[in-house]
Amino acid sequence: MKRLLRAFGYALAAALVVVSGALALTYAPDRPPEALMTRWAPAPSQLLALQGMAVHMRDVGPRDDPVPIVLLHGTGASLHTWDGWVAALAPTRRVITVDLPGFGLTGPEPNGDYRIERYVQFVVGLLDALHVKRCVLGGNSLGGEIAWNTALAAPDRVDRLILVDAVGYPLDFFDLPLGFQIALIPGVRRLTEFSLPRALVAASVRGVYGDASRVTESTVERYYELTLRAGNRRALAKRLSQADNTDRSERIRAIAQPTLILWGGRDRLIPPAHAERFARDIRASRYVRFDDLGHVPQEEDPARTVAEVKRFLGL
Repeated sequence: MKRLLRAFGYALAAALVVVSGALALTYAPDRPPEALMTRWAPAPSQLLALQGMAVHMRDVGPRDDPVPIVLLHGTGASLHTWDGWVAALAPTRRVITVDLPGFGLTGPEPNGDYRIERYVQFVVGLLDALHVKRCVLGGNSLGGEIAWNTALAAPDRVDRLILVDAVGYPLDFFDLPLGFQIALIPGVRRLTEFSLPRALVAASVRGVYGDASRVTESTVERYYELTLRAGNRRALAKRLSQADNTDRSERIRAIAQPTLILWGGRDRLIPPAHAERFARDIRASRYVRFDDLGHVPQEEDPARTVAEVKRFLGL
């Protein structure tokens, strides 16, 4: 018995040494937003005081556009995911992109509330602050979920919808990127606030592309550094724990706005079957699938995907 206990003690000690070593090698403290602004918030970025936050946003294109385009990114991402679309649309349309609370340079929501209802309030508040009465609202993944919920909660503010690999129907935990799964494990979650293996970030980014070879080192660096923004890792864990994974088909069927549904055929997070459900449930919808793209098609191939947006908007 003593030998068994001694062996267990040695094994536990070895395990602690391994874990401690791994944490030491991947130790990554929070970075203040000021340290990240120069690289990730050059002009035309601006900080907007809104609901107790300094919200990182960009507002470009013609000032006289009566129905601006507002684009919302997904979980773990930032407004940079729309750069290709913005470049293509801004010559003729006003385009507004924003780092949502809990992500990018905006950082944590003051009360730690990351429910969809709170994000809807944030979007409406953003429109009010920018004096936008009505907009084309688009979103990818979480951003898509926020977009269609805003269209239902404030239909007078949303003229059209663009859903890009949007959340809407129940998801399987094991389909989540590994980094998200880890962030949901009690106990381990706390460790993720101090440790961030760059290799894990790289694997997660490559996993949401249809073709991993399209992921550049600068893209990985952007995701990595903005995840380190002070408070973002804790906010991600809270957001994931507050997510509502119930079936909301009945609510989705109430969407009346003309809707463009864009989807990557190689999306391993939210499969194309969800896009087909959106297309069935939203009467005034058009569905376009890109067989070779993944979960962030607007980032992976902006030229091909924004062409469909232009067609949808008659540009």
